[in-house]
Amino acid sequence: MEAIRALNELPQNIADAIRGLFADPNSIWADLTMTLIGMILIIVVIVISALLLIVLERKIAGWGSQRPGPNRLGPRGWFQTIADALKLLGKEDLVPANADRFMFKIAPMFIFGIPILTLTIIPFGYAMTVIDLELGVFFYLGITSISTLALLMAGWSSNNKYSLLGGMRAVAQMISYEIPLIFSLLGVVMLTQTFNLTKIVEAQATLPFIFLQPLAFIIFLICGQAEVNRAPFDLLEADQEIIAGPFTEYTGLRWGLFYLGEYANLVAMCALATTVFLGGWQGPAVLPGWAWFWLKVGLLIFVSMWVRWTFPRIRIDHLMHLAWKVLLPLALLNILLTGLGIYIYQLVIGG
Repeated sequence: MEAIRALNELPQNIADAIRGLFADPNSIWADLTMTLIGMILIIVVIVISALLLIVLERKIAGWGSQRPGPNRLGPRGWFQTIADALKLLGKEDLVPANADRFMFKIAPMFIFGIPILTLTIIPFGYAMTVIDLELGVFFYLGITSISTLALLMAGWSSNNKYSLLGGMRAVAQMISYEIPLIFSLLGVVMLTQTFNLTKIVEAQATLPFIFLQPLAFIIFLICGQAEVNRAPFDLLEADQEIIAGPFTEYTGLRWGLFYLGEYANLVAMCALATTVFLGGWQGPAVLPGWAWFWLKVGLLIFVSMWVRWTFPRIRIDHLMHLAWKVLLPLALLNILLTGLGIYIYQLVIGG
């Protein structure tokens, strides 16, 4: 127990030691330094996670499809991702002749920067939040909605009709699935009466909200899969229809940023689901809180990959039908049932 407690408090002790280097540990310079260190650590986590998840997804795809997957480079093919990254770094950076060069170049940066900002408000463990915002849920939803604009910028600026069509699909799909996703979180907000993610985790000390909000959890997972453009909802990149969607004209490192951004957004979405529905870093005292958090995130990522390599891509009309005529009514129903449950509970407690 003492060892687990020490591991739980280790990040906070390290933060206190760094702050102790300043004359005033609570000064603005100390706060800025801690925020900068936190951002750098998040970037490192995103890059390492993406490299590991690419190999893991190939292994899961091989397992699910009964084929070997990468098995040549390194032990059992684990160095394949490193070779792919080096290959991307060596490719020529091409920009179409009539493209909007400024928008074409900054669109990949938007995609990669969004998960960095969203992960800053996620509580990874006890006192392990880079920025503890009172309106954390609002901030997360507001920042992630920018990814729609980034994909549209990539498609429009490429001066390619297939890229433009992929960008317009991005707008239609992501806006459609954002609405039930937002409504799926309202049930938890109604139960906790707060938008602060740390307080939402603390409210799950005895019972994770997945048991109180099972319908909302399922809706969130489905919408999250669509928001990060993963199969069976990867209509933005339907190769047999629109080549590679808004990424058609991208090469080298810029295409790599889009690819990296997909996995970074997957990590961020699973981190939010863990925080809101699975109790965050709460768990039995056999492991430190931050270990429980990443185990839960890893489980959700595995489920996402399993779904991707199990179900075929659906048609665009079926995609929109699922969002507007199935998930949205179910999300509204969940809000109604949650409000009714809270009202009955207050009547019982008041009586």
